[in-house]
Amino acid sequence: MIKPASLMTREELEREIKELGPWFYPFDLGDGLRTASAIPPHVSEIFGTRLDMVTGVVESHFGPRLPDVHCLDIGSHEGFYSFEMAKLGVGYVTGLEYRDVNLRKARLVAQRVGLPQVELRQGNVEEVNPKNWGTYELTLFLGVLYHLENPVLCLRNVSSVTKELCVIETQVVPEVEGEAEWGAREWTHPYQGILAVIDESSDFDANKTETGHSPVVTCPSPKALEFLLRQVGFRRVEFIDPPPDAYEQHARGQRVVCAAYK
Repeated sequence: MIKPASLMTREELEREIKELGPWFYPFDLGDGLRTASAIPPHVSEIFGTRLDMVTGVVESHFGPRLPDVHCLDIGSHEGFYSFEMAKLGVGYVTGLEYRDVNLRKARLVAQRVGLPQVELRQGNVEEVNPKNWGTYELTLFLGVLYHLENPVLCLRNVSSVTKELCVIETQVVPEVEGEAEWGAREWTHPYQGILAVIDESSDFDANKTETGHSPVVTCPSPKALEFLLRQVGFRRVEFIDPPPDAYEQHARGQRVVCAAYK
């Protein structure tokens, strides 16, 4: 039986942190123990920008209702944003993660820090549905969409379990606009943005823990993202303005955070 992190000695915890490494997120585990992020410092600035943008829209929408909110954090990785939602005051948070090693890290942190309102479960967004997962006032879909080979299916699944608000953060590609012939020269349809096909084989083959479960992934343009969100059932989509000190990709519009409302 694995000893809970809350009962580990400092030496045991140090060994566990080392064995589970490398870590993606920096966590303060108390008693002078921290996990060191393997992400370069200038890139890890993304964590704070993403968190600021997400918490801003969540607090604005739910306000004093936060303690009554159930949240599903899809692709929760090491649990960073699940834990931050709990600290923000969200009453109940479920983190859904595909990889075992990420779940082990997240459970270690949750036990050590003491966040009983966070439940961590293994699962795949392609299998999410209300029957097996229930429904949630808030869903988070952060840094996941552009690692998927079936984005429309996954967005339909996310929509099906979202009761009020979904916050999506994703890499995006530049817009390509025009019209496509559709059966004959005179029959055309306008592009609704684009989905770029990306070969993520190098990261996937290296078993990087932030990739999806396939090396074939798609990345949307902003117009494609908005169009798809509306098509899968969200009535309103709002792109969130980055803060003045935003991570450089958010500042340049190469990554976006959007709020999708039911």
